Amino acid sequence: MTAPEEWRVTKAAVADAGGVVAAQQVAAARAGARMLAEGGNAVDAAVAAALALAPVEPWMCGLGGSGFLVAWIAAEGRAVALDFQGVLAAGLDPADYPVDEALPRTSMGFPAVRGFANTQGYGAVTVPGAVAGLSLAAARWGRLGFGRLLGPAIDLAETGLPASWYATLVIASEARILARDPVSAAIYLPGGAPLAPGERLRIPGLADTLRTLRDEGPDSFYRGALARRIAADLAAGGSRITAEDLAAYAVADVVPLAADHRGARLHTPGPHSGGLRLADFLAHVAAALADPPERPTPETWEAYAAALEAAWRAHRARMGTLAEVGASTSALAAADAAGNMAAITYTLLDHFGAGVTLPTTGIAMNNAVSYFDPRPGRPTSMAAGARIASSNMCPTVAVRDGRAAFALGASGGDLIMPAVAQIAALMLDFRLSLSEAMHSPRLDASHRGTVRADPRLGPAVLARLAARWPLEVAPNVVMPKLYASPSGVAAEAGGLVGLNDPVLPDGGAAGPSPAE
Repeated sequence: MTAPEEWRVTKAAVADAGGVVAAQQVAAARAGARMLAEGGNAVDAAVAAALALAPVEPWMCGLGGSGFLVAWIAAEGRAVALDFQGVLAAGLDPADYPVDEALPRTSMGFPAVRGFANTQGYGAVTVPGAVAGLSLAAARWGRLGFGRLLGPAIDLAETGLPASWYATLVIASEARILARDPVSAAIYLPGGAPLAPGERLRIPGLADTLRTLRDEGPDSFYRGALARRIAADLAAGGSRITAEDLAAYAVADVVPLAADHRGARLHTPGPHSGGLRLADFLAHVAAALADPPERPTPETWEAYAAALEAAWRAHRARMGTLAEVGASTSALAAADAAGNMAAITYTLLDHFGAGVTLPTTGIAMNNAVSYFDPRPGRPTSMAAGARIASSNMCPTVAVRDGRAAFALGASGGDLIMPAVAQIAALMLDFRLSLSEAMHSPRLDASHRGTVRADPRLGPAVLARLAARWPLEVAPNVVMPKLYASPSGVAAEAGGLVGLNDPVLPDGGAAGPSPAE
């Protein structure tokens, strides 16, 4: 494949002894860094950054989303994790989702249903866990309190953020779906055209919703007047989610899944995340590369591809899942001077989720019903009240000698685990810096019939891969996103550093120290 883009993009890692936050939107990274400057820790910074994404990256995540958190709490010497995945309505009726084989499969690889009811519109929404999960993390392990962490998000929602060319591109790519919802169309397609670069992205009602959460607490989202407005909006749109469903929502405490590799222990949020696949990958790599060479070789990349294939083959056998493509997610990571690190990955699932924005609250809603197979009798089949039990999200914290070494996450559906696994392996197998590993040429494999490889890997690597698998040679470009978008922080010899995907235009990192 000839590269459609002729430039090579790099980003400088941000270094700050006081802490660092990396996110897919630099405004969110700065929101987290602001909390570090005000005395918060890594959990505070990660939660503030995650909340700030609601007004500045609403195509990926927000209050209507769900996900995972994993963190290393230095004072306690332990890893912690939360599962705040979505839940189906208690009144869900699978008959509402009849399979239509004439339609293209969903981004999860499952059959589509009549009218795309499991991917578009109010019928595609699950009870969102983001507010419950983020607020619980702040209460348990943060210092500043959830209300204070909402401050940067409120400021961004009030003022709006000028749209970048990348934001315009994302909006344009989903214009057909956004046009179906009058509220979303008014926000993102003013006058019938995508929001132009430089125009301010403002979401009516979102600042007020965030202020309500600050003033009345996160419980208002699930049980207060805010919950009643959310339930009324959902019901008016045709969702079966009720106020009782919101009130019943609970975050799942997770015993972090641990995997050892090259003297480090990597912690992920358990088997319902991508963590089990990461652990399987590392075990295969350790067996194939018992004594890694000085630098990666063609044999190294073959071993990485084989390990990814094996991990994904086992996952697909367990869960009966097919390929997930084009999913929307946001990943961020934070570190502080006290040795804490946190990684959050959360999502609306597809870009703009269900394509609907609640009219009275400004909340973009997920389309996580598509996590479930509409066919009965399968591991992830729909069932009333069921919780999402299979996700690609893979936030990870690595610990060496009792100290957090790095925290990683990524967005991109099936692309997530291969990216996190590759970056972690390069850092542990070859002692690469975060920047070196993040800028490394990529490969992607997920037992889908082909292996994808960045041409920057070079002819020798490509030839070795092609001798074993059908090979797609594709560069890592802005769009289409054929490799995941990672964010990471690390403790290195020079201090704490953070970096977001070098080819993601709006992503970045920030620290609490004043800019020079």
